[in-house]
Amino acid sequence: MRSAKKHRKSFGSLLDFWISVLNLPHSYGRNWIVFKSIVRDCGLIYPYEKVCIICEKPIALSADSNYRLHAEGTPAVQFAGGVSIYAYHGVILPEWYGSLHPHQWQSKGVLKEQNAEVRRGLIQGITYDRICQELEVTELDCWQEYTLLSIEFDDGFYQVGNAKPVYLLKMTCPRTGHIHALRVPPDVRSAKEAIRWVNWDIDSEEFSVQT
Repeated sequence: MRSAKKHRKSFGSLLDFWISVLNLPHSYGRNWIVFKSIVRDCGLIYPYEKVCIICEKPIALSADSNYRLHAEGTPAVQFAGGVSIYAYHGVILPEWYGSLHPHQWQSKGVLKEQNAEVRRGLIQGITYDRICQELEVTELDCWQEYTLLSIEFDDGFYQVGNAKPVYLLKMTCPRTGHIHALRVPPDVRSAKEAIRWVNWDIDSEEFSVQT
């Protein structure tokens, strides 16, 4: 059915080229004018044998640089009738998250969220930096300003409903005190091993300058 819809859509574009650009004679008359008006002013069209479902075009549409639905604190898609769709970098969110700016999202909400896809979007918006500061974490190992941490929650990386530790490498800038965190594989067991993984297998002892 998808291929049939694609064929109808491409045929409409080809027909428009024949008539509007090449000025070829046709016998569609007023039907052609109506068809062009529907395509221009309406959204998705689902024609069936005796019923045609036509969706209105949204009055607002927002996307990120990768053309994924995205907006922060406002609907990514909004229709005149009041229907809205909230999304964060392609992840569809419920209104109680999407209507808030990501700065207002709470890290503890990650632990309570049952939908793995929504949870992934929340983690992306909150960032691991905030999560490791706001949630209860376990300190596993330290080396200088680096700390290997674990958090017990299921973020969708593992099988849903089978919570396992998520490992983070927390890096604290000695000059500014700014904290940055990156996720590391679950098989790392030391801060040095995590640092080596983050830095493309370069051992921490080989750093000439640490920043």
